[in-house]
Amino acid sequence: MKKYNFNAGPSMLPREVIENTAKQCLDFNGSGLSLMEISHRAKDFQPVLDEAESLIKELLQIPDGYSVIFLGGGASLEFCMVPYNFLINKAAYLNTGTWAKKAMKEAKLFGEVVEVASSADANYTFIPKGWTCPADADYLHITTNNTIYGTEIRKELDVNIPMIGDMSSDIFSRPIDVSKYDCIYAGAQKNLAMAGVTLIILKNDKLGKAPRPIPTMLDYRTHVEKGSMFNTPPVVPIYSALETLRWIKANGGVEAMDKLAKQRAEILYGEIDRNKLFRGTVKEEDRSVMNICFVMNDEYAELEKPFFEYATAKGMVGIKGHRSVGGFRASCYNAQTIEGVEALVQCMKEFETQN
Repeated sequence: MKKYNFNAGPSMLPREVIENTAKQCLDFNGSGLSLMEISHRAKDFQPVLDEAESLIKELLQIPDGYSVIFLGGGASLEFCMVPYNFLINKAAYLNTGTWAKKAMKEAKLFGEVVEVASSADANYTFIPKGWTCPADADYLHITTNNTIYGTEIRKELDVNIPMIGDMSSDIFSRPIDVSKYDCIYAGAQKNLAMAGVTLIILKNDKLGKAPRPIPTMLDYRTHVEKGSMFNTPPVVPIYSALETLRWIKANGGVEAMDKLAKQRAEILYGEIDRNKLFRGTVKEEDRSVMNICFVMNDEYAELEKPFFEYATAKGMVGIKGHRSVGGFRASCYNAQTIEGVEALVQCMKEFETQN
């Protein structure tokens, strides 16, 4: 039976990315050594870093004056590193979910933090509107896609201060105006690579302004100056990122990924809205196209477990919703296929007919 992977992260990768990375894990570039055991300073690995950086700049149309680095620690480490490096007097945060809240908590260790708006009282079922940023804030931090709750900011906000974006779960799924950001960071395990590496895009002239000593390892300048080689980088995840970047480019770039994301979402949300058994969990205008959350309608609540078991038996993997929301979550990152979404929709239709 074919499996369809809807896991929220680590999530599915294109099959050719997995196969090509696996080949290199057996024999890297004909060296007779595995990618898992080569030195990060081996002559064959630097081109991997260079090509990955070049493709990121090309695909996202990153302007001059920005650096691209790879670090460990996931987005959770960036929650700390961002204010360490960028918070001078005051920072503004938009609270749209669990990860935004965690980022804000870390920032409070380094200075004044203003929560410009929050949808916490409504269990993060919408993206707050109509708020303003303090003009004297050093930056506005946003989480562009909220994996747990299924909301997404899918176009750049119009604000009067630089932004910092946690794009862990929607990076490379749409065009981005990088010039609006001082920093963009993304854990790789959704749209870019296997877990174990974090992508950070930095505006160079904003580094080194913080009024505090920064430990060497936590100073972005360290990693920019050393080209992500200050300490041993995660070689295999970076290589899998390179293969994914090649795949994105070969399949039409971020514009094509954006179109495909909208197609997948239209199919699945269309069935959620049509099917008498289910309903979406967030306001329609803020629905994520990456993490599609839905629950049973109240009168069919007792069917939640039976539907999960039915869908699982049909090959749907990872559709159980996060405990904060319940119900179901179908994560549709770049590698998810129209076929996979249609298979889930077919399960929903069949289950409706049976019940």
